[in-house]
Amino acid sequence: MKLAGTIMTFNEFILENEAAIRLNFFFYVFAIMAVWEVIAPRRALTVSKSIRWVNNLGLAFFNSLVLRVLFPAAAVGVAVFAETHDLGVLNYYQLPDLLAIGMVVVVMDFIIYLQHVIVHAVPLLWRIHRVHHADLDYDVTTGARFHTIEIILSMLIKIATIIVLGAPVAAVVIFEVVLNALAMFNHSNVGLPKPFDTFLRWFIVTPDMHRVHHSVEDDETNSNFGFNLTWWDRLFGTYRDQPRGGQSGFTIGIHKYRNIKQTNWIIGMLMLPFKGKVSEYAINTRGWTNEQKNGN
Repeated sequence: MKLAGTIMTFNEFILENEAAIRLNFFFYVFAIMAVWEVIAPRRALTVSKSIRWVNNLGLAFFNSLVLRVLFPAAAVGVAVFAETHDLGVLNYYQLPDLLAIGMVVVVMDFIIYLQHVIVHAVPLLWRIHRVHHADLDYDVTTGARFHTIEIILSMLIKIATIIVLGAPVAAVVIFEVVLNALAMFNHSNVGLPKPFDTFLRWFIVTPDMHRVHHSVEDDETNSNFGFNLTWWDRLFGTYRDQPRGGQSGFTIGIHKYRNIKQTNWIIGMLMLPFKGKVSEYAINTRGWTNEQKNGN
């Protein structure tokens, strides 16, 4: 009874302070990466930092408001609901707390990987996801710019995963904090010493690794889908070490979308999924041809 009371108190604390916990981690990690980018930028930016930051962060702020309206309790509230109503695998099969938390974090990361592959493979979903890729530069704010529709779909997938797993509240909090922190880290315009980068890539996604994924070339874009753990890219054959042109010699963004008002202004980003015809996006095309190079 005492343990149950402690768990309930912890859950109540998380529900009351979840936003503050995530916000604090966001600002601390953001500040560290932003300063690092100024001191030692990996690449020269092609678009005004002020334009990109105002619009990228403006879109992220707008998305946060929408999520708060649509999902007031957020993912943590769903975890509490699942626990209270004995929903999900882990509420039927008791595991040691640390093992359960570790398993949930890894499984949820795998789901994020699969989701990322799917939004590249399905033409309709790619139209939404390309808002993230249309950024003409790559820095800490790129990790926060996603179309509102994608953010909503991602939350629905996350909710379903939490319910099926019966994910503990602590695991959901840890996953959310780690996902946000690593997304800012590996989207930053920074580089690590080569030996350290090589070592770190066996565990987590580094900036140089994920930057390849933001290349304009299809075969490079269709690699390095992981956000946190690198294992999935290595296991499923989507890992790529470096872009052909080297870290400073390749183009970031999407071939057909190079207009700043369309790619880096918030109205343009929100309208981007509705531009052009729905066409195939050949995720299985691993080769590189002049046709792809010219964006055809």
